[in-house]
Amino acid sequence: MWRDAVLVAGKDLRLEVRSRVATNQLAPFALLVLVLFAFALDPDRGILERATAGLYWIAVLFCAVLAVERSFSVESGDGVRDALRLSGIDPAGFFLGKVAALAALLLALEVLLLGGVVLFYDRELAGWPLLVATTLAATAAIAGAGTLYGVLAAGLRVRETLLPLLLLPVLAPVLIGATRAYEAAFAGTSSEGWPWTGLITVFAVVYLAVGSLAFGTLMEES
Repeated sequence: MWRDAVLVAGKDLRLEVRSRVATNQLAPFALLVLVLFAFALDPDRGILERATAGLYWIAVLFCAVLAVERSFSVESGDGVRDALRLSGIDPAGFFLGKVAALAALLLALEVLLLGGVVLFYDRELAGWPLLVATTLAATAAIAGAGTLYGVLAAGLRVRETLLPLLLLPVLAPVLIGATRAYEAAFAGTSSEGWPWTGLITVFAVVYLAVGSLAFGTLMEES
C-alpha cells in the first residue's frame, strides 16, 4: 500500500511540475483573492484585522476546490482511469498517494498565502507552533475529504459544479476550527486555539480512515 502511495504521489507531483498549473494559475488566483479582500475591507482596518484568519482559509478553500478538480481531471481522458483500475494498485495506496500530492500542493500555496497576509494585511505572525500544527491538520483534512469526494464526482459531467456542493458542507467544521485556531495564534493566546486544532485532527483522521476504506468502491463506481 505504501509503495503504491509513493508511486501515485510521485506521478501527480511530476504532472504538476511539468504543467506548472499551480505556479501559473493557482498561486496568482490565491493571491488575487487576498488582494480583493484587502481592497474590499481596507476602509476599516479593524474589520480586516479581525477577519484575516477567515479570509485566509476562504482563499485556501477556493484553491483546494480547484486543485481537487485538477487532480482528477488529468485522469478522466484516454481511458486512464480504466488503466488504473486494471493496474493492480491498492485502492488505499492510490487514495493516500492522491492525498499526499494534494496536501503537498496545498501546503506550498498556504505558505505563499501566509506571505500574502503579512504583505497585504500588515499582520505579524505569532504563535508559530499553533500555526504549524493547525496548518498540517487542516491540510490533511482538506486533502482527505477532497480526494474522497473528488473521485465521487469525477465520473459525472457536472463535476465542476457538484464538487463544491459536496465538499463545502463537509469541510465547514475544519475551516471553522482552523479559523478559530489562527485567530488565537494571531492574538497571542495560543492556549485557546489548541482545542480547535485537536478537533481538526479528529476530522482529519476520520476523513483519511473513511477514504482508505471506501476509495476502492467509489473508484469502481465513478
